[in-house]
Amino acid sequence: MHVFEQWESDIRGYCRVYPTVFKSAQNAVQTDESGKQYIDFFAGAGVLNFGHNNPRMKEAIIRYIEADGVAHSLDMYTTAKREFIQSFVELILKPRAMQHKLQFMGPTGTNAVEAALKIARRVTGRHNIVAFSQGFHGMTLGALACTANQYFRGAAGVPLTHVQHAPFENTQGCGMGCLNTLRQGFENSSSGFEPPAAFLVEAIQAEGGVNVASQSWLLELQQLARDTGALLIIDDIQAGCGRTGSYFSFDDMGLDPDIVCLAKGIGGFGTPMALNLIKPEHDKHWNPGEHTGTFRGQNLSFVAGKVALSYFDNDELMAQTRRYGQQVSTYLQEIAARHPQHGFAVRGKGMMQAIDLMDGALAKRVQTLCFERGLLIGPCGVGGRVVKLIPPLTIEADTLQRGLDILADAINSAIEEG
Repeated sequence: MHVFEQWESDIRGYCRVYPTVFKSAQNAVQTDESGKQYIDFFAGAGVLNFGHNNPRMKEAIIRYIEADGVAHSLDMYTTAKREFIQSFVELILKPRAMQHKLQFMGPTGTNAVEAALKIARRVTGRHNIVAFSQGFHGMTLGALACTANQYFRGAAGVPLTHVQHAPFENTQGCGMGCLNTLRQGFENSSSGFEPPAAFLVEAIQAEGGVNVASQSWLLELQQLARDTGALLIIDDIQAGCGRTGSYFSFDDMGLDPDIVCLAKGIGGFGTPMALNLIKPEHDKHWNPGEHTGTFRGQNLSFVAGKVALSYFDNDELMAQTRRYGQQVSTYLQEIAARHPQHGFAVRGKGMMQAIDLMDGALAKRVQTLCFERGLLIGPCGVGGRVVKLIPPLTIEADTLQRGLDILADAINSAIEEG
């Protein structure tokens, strides 16, 4: 590893908690250069919903390359893009009666958020964005202004402005009350509140600690957006693309967002891609090329992404995701019950599940022990105290159970070490 330590920037992060050199991967297992295998409950921070080297996607990509398919196309028309758009419309938009336009931008989640903020400000003529505590929306300056994490914000180097942070639903003592207080602020002409261009929210805060917003809270937030003339932007970058047991994390809630931000799992294979769904009446406010990006025509992602969409032409994978999610939740609740003195809390939806260990140092020790025993996990939340489990949705049942057993043993050992 000396090559990386000598030449790669000190900003590298994940490699410090996974100190090995990975060589190959298949579905939910990664293998390092020494041949040691690791069950992957991290899945590229939610990118690999369909597993490492998904065979259906790999075959499609190889065929495309061998046929000299266009790899890079800016925003020009290609066969691969047309086929992806047609599949997305037929399998995702039409069943939900959504008329949203598809906007492709530079292939990162933060770029999707930046584009959403720009168009919301253009549409409304306002500057202020309301984001929420514990929210994570990206690292570029506009998205970073909406991100709540102090550590990330501290690296900005400039003031992060034009964003007002409000308490998320699970904030202690908050619930619907804080949202009502926010409404009163916007309705009170002497409150000093600036009318917002948009409310930006994750229906499930992934990096924030797997905090799941209720349907009633999200519907009230949507109504507040309508009443204040603001747009509702849902960041579904990590929780979307089937992760929760349906395509969107907010499906079947009666929500009608103005913009939905997608990335991570949308490209299917792990190749980069980002996409915003924008209501047509807002999309018309763009002028050609106003939000550009060299790699918004990532055709290998269109090819793999089309295969990923084929998993949604029936309910087989989503039913398994819901079933697995219940299995993981039940197992985590059993772990919590074995350690009542620690007050562990379990929460999640589908295959985004978490156990809040209430102690960042304990969670870090658990992560280290899991790695040593062949399991990759990613702490998140305030102080890094929440262990988040986001394995590939295609994980084999026995691999899932082995990973859960490793986690339980690691938590037991970490507690015993005190």
